[in-house]
Amino acid sequence: MPRKSPFQHHRFPREVILCTVRWYLRFPLSYQDVVDLLAERGITVDRSTVYRWVQKFGPELSKRTEAHLRRASVDWHVDETYIRIGGKWRYLWRAVDANGQMIDFRLTARRDAKAAKAFHNKAIERGRLHRPVTICTDKAPTYRRAIREINHRYDPYFDSIRHVDKKWRNNRIESDHAAMKRLLGYRPSFRSLRSAKATLSGIETIRTIKRGHIHHKHPGVLGEIQFVSQLFASA
Repeated sequence: MPRKSPFQHHRFPREVILCTVRWYLRFPLSYQDVVDLLAERGITVDRSTVYRWVQKFGPELSKRTEAHLRRASVDWHVDETYIRIGGKWRYLWRAVDANGQMIDFRLTARRDAKAAKAFHNKAIERGRLHRPVTICTDKAPTYRRAIREINHRYDPYFDSIRHVDKKWRNNRIESDHAAMKRLLGYRPSFRSLRSAKATLSGIETIRTIKRGHIHHKHPGVLGEIQFVSQLFASA
């Protein structure tokens, strides 16, 4: 049975919607900035429409890109940062591999061992075919406890995942945090965890496409546009 088109009942054509969503997710633009850029091209859209498109097509883009991801390496870097959601600071857990490829992310209200364990389990489950051999973190005790419990679940007598807790070894994800947060710094805080998760999933996916961590993508921005268009070609 063919998949229902996500563009059904939308007044604007697919090309306009995908271009709008890609602009917002790839560049440090506000909703008003995107509206102004469209207006320069003779397209009148309001900010609430751009918001709804990002909320709908950001997760859809992430879902459709999943099958095209390159296989991540077995050496992971994990760290948490924080972003403002609904007027409160929330924790954003992120994991990248040794090549800078995004493994997974998770938003939580707390920064404790329970949240760390839940994030690691989610990231490992997303990896499907293999678990990491090493996980590099800072010296926060929450990571040590979470990785120890995960190892015990797989094999009580053997640490299948080696934990490296040297902060200077984790510069890769620290710099990746900074690059990602530069995109968020020009925008107001998210109103809810749901909208934050939808937007972040799209931002992380576009960054993955831009960096070439997917199969069958031509180089440069034209390659990004072509790849995104092909993802929705069957719609």
